[in-house]
Amino acid sequence: MHNSPVGRDRLESLRDALVVTGERERLDVIAPVSGAPFTSIPAGTEADVEVAVERAEAAQASWAGRPLTERAAVLERYADRVLDAQDELLDVAQLETGKTRRDAFEEVLDVVQTATHYADAGPELLESERRSGAIPGLTKTTVHRRPKGVAGFISPWNYPVTLSVSDALPALLAGNAVVLKPAQETTHTALLARQLLVDAGLPPAAFQVVSGTGERVGAELVDRVDYVCFTGSTEAGRSVAKRAGRALIDCSLELGGKNPLLVLDDANPRKAARGAIRACFPNAGQLCISTERLYIHESVYEAFRDAFVTEARALDLGTGFAYGPDVGSLQSAAQLDKTERHVADAIEKGADVLVGGRPRPDVGPYFYEPTVLTDVTHEMTLFDEETFGPVVSLYPVGSVDDAVERANDSRYGLNASVWTGDHDRGERVAERIDCGTVNVNEAYAAAWASVDAPMGGMGDSGIGRRHGEEGLLKYTEAQTVAVQRGLQIGPGPLPDGVWARLMTGFSKLLKRLPGWLR
Repeated sequence: MHNSPVGRDRLESLRDALVVTGERERLDVIAPVSGAPFTSIPAGTEADVEVAVERAEAAQASWAGRPLTERAAVLERYADRVLDAQDELLDVAQLETGKTRRDAFEEVLDVVQTATHYADAGPELLESERRSGAIPGLTKTTVHRRPKGVAGFISPWNYPVTLSVSDALPALLAGNAVVLKPAQETTHTALLARQLLVDAGLPPAAFQVVSGTGERVGAELVDRVDYVCFTGSTEAGRSVAKRAGRALIDCSLELGGKNPLLVLDDANPRKAARGAIRACFPNAGQLCISTERLYIHESVYEAFRDAFVTEARALDLGTGFAYGPDVGSLQSAAQLDKTERHVADAIEKGADVLVGGRPRPDVGPYFYEPTVLTDVTHEMTLFDEETFGPVVSLYPVGSVDDAVERANDSRYGLNASVWTGDHDRGERVAERIDCGTVNVNEAYAAAWASVDAPMGGMGDSGIGRRHGEEGLLKYTEAQTVAVQRGLQIGPGPLPDGVWARLMTGFSKLLKRLPGWLR
């Protein structure tokens, strides 16, 4: 177990919650810090998905029938359970991802904040709401929020605590049941996060988990659920959207990014450099909202570059289940290979390496140094393709307009960051950037942690939003119930022409009434 505090018996007990309908082949689970398998999971099948969805459907009506206050109380207790059990949750997440403990702790904070927010704000958002009727005083119109039914989740390996349960929390609050297909690399982390939710009072049957590959299990899940939430690559997201469209179900997709960071001419170069380190290298760059493109005004370019390189060179690479190292491991041999290919291609075509640019097998098999490049041009693969590793490129620019234009010159539009000495100016610049979230004088946490506001991508970065009102109501069907009292809407005994003239006059009168009377 590579000095892991997580015992084999504990991992086996977590796997008891998996839906497995018969003998299954096993898939190895690799510890990134060693490159060796430490356990295995069942290779789920279409039959497992079918049973999981059936069990979820059977549990959903009873769960939805509970008062909203009871469902919210489960989320409230869950936040406490996660805080109390954070050491084990961090251990399992680190074992399966190779990330630092600090990066793993950000996931704990996210889940706690999300659960707390929806427990507090969710019930009011889900309450039935009176709306203006067709005929004032005679039409009573009410909008009700009904759960979709069974919500399916396909989560990736890079943030297995956050992306396994944070999106599921509002779905559960809305009265849905959940079926999760976690990444095969991080199944145990997802199972532990789910177990804590059961410990907080969620009926176990309302949250089913199926392990296995996305090609087999994930595809079947999309075909059987009533809503699907996917986080992953843009290529895979297109496949999910196609299957969801064929099934005529809604979906939300958070996909790839090639996120820009802008340093304006009035920014403090050292402060911006420290902030850019946080933007570029969390989880060894394996964060959908981390930065890979930096556009720096030429008046502060040299000062920023020197400070940024100094900060990057000082980052400590390391492993272990304690706080300390700044940068952890890449998750797999495939991630390391992609990172090496991107950097080698850039160097071969003329890019200059200011710091990094090499793997670190002396630290661990998948470690790669934080890398800063200049002179990156459009012929290079990493110019516009997401690396998803600790590799970033610096570009001097002559004006704000130039920076904004180059930031927007991308098929992606997930997250951006603007650094300036003038907050108001930074906000105006941020509004011009084509990204779903933009942070001013912060890397990504300001927008991400504002869970009362929506978060998601534009362009090839996805569709739909998590967080905020949108992140809850997407798991509901809006039902309008209209009760007509007295006068009916229609000609009745009147000739059609007479009725049309009366309605014309009524419509003109209605336009003159104040909104609160309509």
